[in-house]
Order: sequence, then structure tokens, then C-alpha cells
Amino acid sequence: MSKVKVAIIGSGNIGTDLMIKVLNHSEYLEMGAMVGIDPASDGLARAAKLGVPITAEGVEGLVALPNFDEIEIVFDATSAKAHVANDARLRPLGKRMIDLTPAAIGPFVIPAVNGDDHLDAPNVNMVTCGGQATIPMVAAVSRVVPVAYAEIVASIASKSAGPGTRANIDEFTETTSGAIVSVGGAKRGKAIIILNPAEPPLIMRDTVFCLVDAPDPATHDEIRQSIEKMVGDVSAYVPGYRLKQQVQITEIPADQPVETLVVDGNRPTHQVSIFLEVEGAGHYLPAYAGNLDIMTSAGQQIAERIAQKKEATR
Repeated sequence: MSKVKVAIIGSGNIGTDLMIKVLNHSEYLEMGAMVGIDPASDGLARAAKLGVPITAEGVEGLVALPNFDEIEIVFDATSAKAHVANDARLRPLGKRMIDLTPAAIGPFVIPAVNGDDHLDAPNVNMVTCGGQATIPMVAAVSRVVPVAYAEIVASIASKSAGPGTRANIDEFTETTSGAIVSVGGAKRGKAIIILNPAEPPLIMRDTVFCLVDAPDPATHDEIRQSIEKMVGDVSAYVPGYRLKQQVQITEIPADQPVETLVVDGNRPTHQVSIFLEVEGAGHYLPAYAGNLDIMTSAGQQIAERIAQKKEATR
């Protein structure tokens, strides 16, 4: 099969890691361009050394490249604000956008949950690093029993949070909270991010709390089995994704104020607690930067599914 040419806007850590993944670990994609705005960036230097066409003129530089017409998919690894402008410029030119920012213009996509549902969409949003790590767990619980409330806490190394991440903290919480509901299936969702300054840097850790009405112990076994299966589905494209410890399902005390979380007249009876860690593959970024690795891995996974679908319909 002929590979699908892709471009990456954003020559920082995420964009550079994604480029290395495409060049060395993709059967279906090939690099068409690396786009930045800083001529001295390491990402552009690496791309040029590896024979990838580059431009430091941003999206207009991409449009001006001689091979622009050959590029079918454009990854955007910039910022939420920049993606709005990039999408407005490129989508009318027929380019498929895979958004690695929290801009949330297109439908939310988590490969292990709804990865095949939006392969024809002109723009898909990869939610956030915390969303990619935790929403599969909410979905795993909600396919067994309704989730009245889900809360996720993503703890990442401060060193792995670049300028784009720091500029988009508000968008992170809003986008992730929305996707907990629309993709994860919870009735209500909340997202919290922690930038951990510890030295040496710690790998990404995620905690997921789900409140459910599940008094039957047999249902608890179903929940655990569903979670374990979902962990396997995610680790198929993010090998460093794993449960940190056994899933805990505990009874909610009768005097705990959860009345506002009643679903269909049923008060939540149990809390499901899931503890995860995400170790990066080390393709370009250090292993502790699992938060960035899961984003690039998820984005690559969706692009490959788009390429596979294209090949299957020929």
C-alpha cells in the first residue's frame, strides 16, 4: 500500500516525538512536512537532518511547500488558540486535521473508546493527555453500570509541561471534563491537573473516581473485568499504560452528601477508584513524559486508522 503523507504543525516536544514515531514506527504514514515558527528549534533541525521538508513560516509556509498537495493529514501540536486559525486556513484546502490541542473544534476521539466513529470527520480532537489516560477507564465502568459522577486527577512532571500545556490549563480542564461526559459516559465530570515539580521527575500518574449505583458484588467483578480489558486496549498503542494497583470498589457511607448525584432516582452506592501510570516509550521524549507520549500515540493511532480505511475502500 502507498503511505499517507502527513504534516506536523508545531516543532516542539510533542511534534518532534510524533515525527519520530511516524518515521520509525508507522506502516501507514510518512512525513510530508514539519512546520514551526522558530528557525532554531530542535524539531526543525532534526526534521531537516532526517530529510523531512521543513518550514519556519508557520501554516502559510506549509501551504507554500512544493509538496503541499500531496499531504492529506495535518497534525496540530501548537495551542488551542493557534489551532482555530490553522484549521480555518487548512480545512477549506481539503486537509484532514488531527488536533492535539484542547481547542475542541471537532469531535472528541479516544482510540480505545470511539476510535472508529469519526474517521470521516474533517477535524478530530484528541482531547488532552489526561483525557486520553483516564476517559477509557470511565467508559469501561459506564459500559457496565451508569456513572453518576466521574472525577479524574492527572499528575504530570513539571518538566514535561511545555509552554503550550501551561497556556492551556483552563482549556485542559474544560475539554477533559466535557469529554468525560460525552465520550466516557458519565452524567457529570470533573478534571484536575497537577504539575509535579519533584526531582527527579516522576512519570505520569492518573487517578479516576467513579460514583455508581452497584450494590451487587457480581457487578463489581464485571466492572473490574471491563477495566482490565480496557487497559489492554489502550496499552496496545501505548505500551507504557498500566494499572498501578488493584481497582478498589468501596461502599459510600449513608451520611455522605451525594444526593445531587442521584441518577434515575438511584443514589450512588459505591465509589470505584482506579490508579494508573503512563510511562513514555522514549522515542524522543524521556520516559517520565508519559503525558506527551500518550497524546502522540493516540494521534498516530487515529491517523493510521484513517489511512487503513482509505486503503480498504480503494
